[in-house]
This record gives sequence, C-alpha cells and structure tokens, in this order.
Amino acid sequence: MLNLFRKKAEMVDSASALPGRAAPIPTAQTHFVNGRPLKAPYPGDCETVILGMGCFWGAERKFWQAGEGVYVTAAGYAGGFTPNPTYEETCSGRTGHTEAVLVVFRPRVLPFEDVLRLFWEGHDPTQGMRQGNDVGTQYRSALFTATPDQYKTARASAEIYGRELKAAGHGPITTEIAQAGPFYFAEAYHQQYLAKNPGGYCGIGGTGVSCPAGLRGA
Repeated sequence: MLNLFRKKAEMVDSASALPGRAAPIPTAQTHFVNGRPLKAPYPGDCETVILGMGCFWGAERKFWQAGEGVYVTAAGYAGGFTPNPTYEETCSGRTGHTEAVLVVFRPRVLPFEDVLRLFWEGHDPTQGMRQGNDVGTQYRSALFTATPDQYKTARASAEIYGRELKAAGHGPITTEIAQAGPFYFAEAYHQQYLAKNPGGYCGIGGTGVSCPAGLRGA
C-alpha cells in the first residue's frame, strides 16, 4: 500500500506523459446552473483564474455558489503535459495535470483577493499530492494565474496565509503557484456535477483556519 501511495504521488515528466490528442474532447456548451456559455469569449469586465483544490466536483460548486461576482465556472485539467486529456488519463497520474476549476469572475464585484480567500479556506493547501482521502498528483493544490498582477497577489497571499496556518499548527503550503498554461475542459458529465447530483461525492474540506483580510501585500 505504501508503494502504491508513493507511485501515485510521483509527478510524471514530459517524456513519460501520455500523448493525448490534437482535438478537444467533447464537453457541455453551457453552465448547468446559470445557462451561460462555458467557453470564451467572456465579457470584457471579467478575469479568469484556474484553481486546483482536489476533486473538482466540490471545488467547482464552491465558486458557482459565490454569487454574482462569478460569471461562470468549469471543471477541467491543467498544469500538466498531455494535450486534451480524458478523465481516465488524468486519473492514471500519467498526464501531469491536476483536476482544476476555471473561475471567470468580475473583479469589481468579487475582488481577486476574495477569490483567493475562498480558495485558501476551501481546502487544505498543505497536503502535497493529495486532498483528504484522494491521493495522487491529480489532486494537488494549484493556483494558475492569468496576469502578472494576479501572480504577485497570489504569491503574497500564500505567504500571509502560510503564517496563519503555521500559527495554528499546520505544515507549510505545498500549493503550486504559476502562470496559467492551457486549461482543458473536462467531459460534459463532470461540468457542475454536484448540481446534477446533489448527493454526490465532494471530497474537499478546509483547515478551519481563517484567511486574513489584506491579501495583496505580504
């Protein structure tokens, strides 16, 4: 069992990753909850960020429930090497991707700092290649930013929240923070899964440590 855990928690390299495919896999066209288009173009007053918090079913619900500041959300795969992966390929640990949520939000209504607060408080960012009972590189915590300003704010917020976690007895933050690469939309049945299946598996939970205000500066 220990060897299996170790293997699932080892990141694949680009040479060993699955080849994927040139064409995107089929997905839903519109959001099951609010009816808006899942894919760009998005309104001009919106920004995007890609977040990995473990199983994307529960993570996506957290953000579509965040109010009118969120325009649309989508489940998908990000941070790895395999183009246009399937769910089964991602779960194999051989794509390098983490299960991720694309959050399209309006900063004038929901500032990026508030998006970060939902992210940090909504899962445990100290667990490495797992989230709760979900083990593997596809469940790692990740924060993929769309702009240099987002990246700077995300880094600062990790320092601030890391101090709060340490004071509460938790280990260091293991979240991967990087500029966003491609986001690959997951299959249609994964989109807004917990709206379609209210009793379905969630799998994410926070540490109980509150994230302080003023996340822009360390």
